[in-house]
Amino acid sequence: MDLKETILEGTIGIFNEKGLKFTMDDIAESLKISKKTIYKVFQNKEELFLAMVDYMFDSIKASEREVLEDEKLSTVEKIHKILGVMPEGYKDVDFRQLYLLKGKYPQIYKQVELRLETGWEMSIALIEQGIEEGCIVPVKIPVLKMMLEASLEQFFQRDILIRNEISYKDALCEVVNILMEGIKVHP
Repeated sequence: MDLKETILEGTIGIFNEKGLKFTMDDIAESLKISKKTIYKVFQNKEELFLAMVDYMFDSIKASEREVLEDEKLSTVEKIHKILGVMPEGYKDVDFRQLYLLKGKYPQIYKQVELRLETGWEMSIALIEQGIEEGCIVPVKIPVLKMMLEASLEQFFQRDILIRNEISYKDALCEVVNILMEGIKVHP
């Protein structure tokens, strides 16, 4: 791992512990490096946070590729896994805290929204394959995509998960299960 990746991984750990209230001191202490070293890579907390968002979404895309390449999975299983994919290292990250971004860090929140709305090519191709194979009900893919995006965006815009003590992972799993039950062909 290079220094940038080490700092990003450390930031994810501290974010999970402290939410948005983490400091550069927290990261430096956790990684046992100086703040000066962090500032050589990232100019400020906002730049670090932006990089962390991209790093996490890039990791999610890498996990999607792994699912897509798994020849042991059926098309339906691949769709189910890709829609709810979460890299192993992020299963305990408290994504529910991201709803706080909108007010405090609007630029970072816009990056989260952008990443949620883009990069759907693998999922769409797989859903189209499922429709062709007859294991997925013919659906209007833009509507399905919008439903999933809207659900995830609501998790980030409101504190509904925190108030109801539902983890992001459990909420994502529930949304994907509901969507999959609606689109897969039942014998």
